[in-house]
Amino acid sequence: MALRVIRLVIPSGTTAFKAVNAVHKAGVHTSSVRSLRYGWWSYMLGERTTPRLKQYSKIFSVDGNLASGKGALAQKLADKLGMLYMPEADTFYLDRMIGEKVPLPVDYNGMCSLEKFYTDPTAADGNSYRLQLWMYTMRLLQYADAIEHLLTTGQGVILERSPYSDMVFLEAMFKQGYIRKQCVENYNEIKGISLCEFLPPHLVIYVDQAAEEVHRKLKQSGKSYLQNVPLAYLKSIEEGYKKTFFPEVRETSELLVYDATQAQDIDRVAEDIEYLKFEKGPWLEQDDVSYHHMRMLVEDKHNVATLTHIPRFLPEITIGAHDYDEKFYAYKSLPGKKYAPGYNADIGDKNIWLK
Repeated sequence: MALRVIRLVIPSGTTAFKAVNAVHKAGVHTSSVRSLRYGWWSYMLGERTTPRLKQYSKIFSVDGNLASGKGALAQKLADKLGMLYMPEADTFYLDRMIGEKVPLPVDYNGMCSLEKFYTDPTAADGNSYRLQLWMYTMRLLQYADAIEHLLTTGQGVILERSPYSDMVFLEAMFKQGYIRKQCVENYNEIKGISLCEFLPPHLVIYVDQAAEEVHRKLKQSGKSYLQNVPLAYLKSIEEGYKKTFFPEVRETSELLVYDATQAQDIDRVAEDIEYLKFEKGPWLEQDDVSYHHMRMLVEDKHNVATLTHIPRFLPEITIGAHDYDEKFYAYKSLPGKKYAPGYNADIGDKNIWLK
C-alpha cells in the first residue's frame, strides 16, 4: 500500500486561506458541519466565472533558491497588486488546510522530516524521497487552493513556488545521490498524471541569487539544520531552475528574472508586470465551460490528493497493510478524529443528535 496522504478523507471545499481572506466567494455558503458547494446545479442556474475576472485575476509564482528573498517579494507584490499572498507550503500544509490548531505528528504528515533531510539526506529509511513526494502533494493541494480562490472570487494569487517548479529539488537530490533512479521515475510518473489536470501559472518570477551567497546566508541562519546545507546541493537547485525549469515554463508562462537587489524594487517589478501581454499558455483557451470543470476538480481536495496515488511498490514510500492499519486507527483515536467535524463529543461538540 503506497503511502501518499495518510488522511483518508480531506474535507471537500476546505482551504487554508479561508481563515485569513476576507473576500467573499461567489455562490459558496458554508457552515461548521455541512457545506453547500459550487457544482453542476450552480452552473445550470447561471453561475459563471469569466465576468469576475479582472486584470490581475491570475496566478503568479515567485521562485528562487533557499533564502533568496522570494517570500518578501511575493508578499509585497501581492499587497501592491491587490492579490492574495499564499506563503510556501510546508510539510504541515494539510494540517492548516483542515484547520488543525496545532500540527499533528509526522506520522500523519507524510512520515517525513525536513530537518532530518538537511541533517541526514542519505538516511537509509528513505526520508529524502518521502519528503520530496509529500512536498509535491502539498504544493499540488495549495495550487488547487489558489485556482479555487481565483475562479470563485476573481482575485489573483501569488505563491512561493508551485508544483511546476518542484522538480528542481528532485533533480538536485538525485545529482547529490540522496535518492535512487527509481524514485525519479516514480516522481515523473506521478507528476505526468497529476499536473496535466491543472493550468500553469500565468507568470513565474525568479529571484536569482548565487548559490554561494545563499550558502553564506544559511550559515548564519537561526535554524541549526540549515547551517550545514551543502553548497553543491544549492548549486544543483540553481542549475535545475536555469537549465530545466526555465525552458519548460517559457512555453506556457511569462518569465521575469531579477537579481536579489532588483527584486527589492517592488515598483519596478510591478511596472514590468503591467507591460506583459500574457499572450501565451492554456489559460487563453479557457471559457466558462472549462472553468466550470476546473472548479469542480479543485474544490474536491480529496480528489486532488488522489491524483498522486499510483499502484507502484517503492520501499521509500510503501508501508505494509498492518502498519497502515495501525496508523489509521491511531489517527482515529486522536481527539476529534473519530467522526466528521462537528460530531465529536470528546472535544466539546454540542447538539450532535440534532445535526
